[in-house]
Amino acid sequence: MTDQISATEVAEQQTPATASTRKVFVKTYGCQMNVYDSERMTDALAKDGYEATTTLEDADLVLLNTCHIREKAAEKVYSQLGRLRDMKKARAKEGRDFMIGVTGCVAQAEGDEILRRAPAVDLVIGPQTYHRLPEALRRAKQGERVVETDYAIEDKFDHLPAPQKAQTRARGVTAFLTVQEGCDKFCTFCVVPYTRGSEVSRPMDKIVAEAERLVEAGVREITLLGQNVNAWHGIGPDGVELGLGALLGRLSKIEGLARIRYTTSHPRDMDDALIAAHRDLPKLMPYLHLPVQSGSDRILKAMNRRHTAAEYVALIGRIRAVQPDLAISGDFIVGFPGESEADFEDTMALVRTVGYAQAFSFKYSTRPGTPGAEMDGQVPEGVKSERLERLQALLFQQQTAFAAGCVGKEIDLLLEKPGRMPGQLVGRSPWLQPVNVDAKGSEIGDIVRVRITGAGPNSLFAEAIG
Repeated sequence: MTDQISATEVAEQQTPATASTRKVFVKTYGCQMNVYDSERMTDALAKDGYEATTTLEDADLVLLNTCHIREKAAEKVYSQLGRLRDMKKARAKEGRDFMIGVTGCVAQAEGDEILRRAPAVDLVIGPQTYHRLPEALRRAKQGERVVETDYAIEDKFDHLPAPQKAQTRARGVTAFLTVQEGCDKFCTFCVVPYTRGSEVSRPMDKIVAEAERLVEAGVREITLLGQNVNAWHGIGPDGVELGLGALLGRLSKIEGLARIRYTTSHPRDMDDALIAAHRDLPKLMPYLHLPVQSGSDRILKAMNRRHTAAEYVALIGRIRAVQPDLAISGDFIVGFPGESEADFEDTMALVRTVGYAQAFSFKYSTRPGTPGAEMDGQVPEGVKSERLERLQALLFQQQTAFAAGCVGKEIDLLLEKPGRMPGQLVGRSPWLQPVNVDAKGSEIGDIVRVRITGAGPNSLFAEAIG
């Protein structure tokens, strides 16, 4: 999954503070799945008397929920741990406890090495074992330095407490919901199969139950998450195996749920039923994040993507045929080992052919343990930087053009949070752009009819018309 959120601090209002309440500060790096995981860890700790805080200095426990996608991710964690070590020493002089935990994909990849390099760390928890966090914390308080990175046999979701309604409401009217984890694709640039494990799908009934709890607590939009979310599969009531299209259809029947999204998808898992869902389900937003990584068939083969550029473009055409309003988002890697100028120009040609509303683009970074790290033909850093600059200029041009094309359109807007100006509220368009609107008389959670009046570099502006 793409690093779409560089550093998100996740901390929500929990149970009312008491004299015995301890506070936890969670810093989240990486993808939306880490955001979801941080929320669930916070839920698990709430039953042990921990209240989330957004102020690091107030925390009794700090958790770094880490991402391992980008280069030097582990080194950034160790740098942060150095600062936390100094805080722990200062607390000790005051006679106050201060515990430090590392969770997420760096924890999975580094394991005992974290304890060796960072003696101040009390516990290390991998992404498949964070349901064991409360017990690991109890062991750490007894002086044990805990590492929990084995892939759990039990389903972690079965062992996590459901969040209280107040906790869910405090997080807002949109929510993430993990339905699938892991990856079996083994792209040669990617560490996900090694840190998140093989593909596993949650049962449909448990997903529906969690979605219903979210909606009952006031959530109006749910984004389904997975490393390869469209690889989700489950067994229906009649024993027939179902795919993501069927799951979306079932969720769309939940009364009170207004919008559904999903991310991140792999082109090889876009089946006919999922494409039909974009045609048939009004609640499914016309936005699709579908990474391609390169427009060169030679590089795609070296990446082990197992599709060609032409197959990707044809797939986009099939989906747009049933949903003409579709906005496409993508991922691109420039400078993969062996990439020539001609290969890069193939990527630029694909971008021009598809036309992207949004995209995420990166220079290739070697990830230890992946096949790409051992390949010949590593591209010089300067060449990668120059190619990335050209690619991003083209993508920004397309993003700007897409936003400008929204001006004058009337849309239904879910109001999510206050804006910067008095009376202003902010929501997201069906195509995921932030939209600012003067919505006096409306409240967060309302869906209002608006007309887009302007487009900035990163957001849209609208006026209420209903």
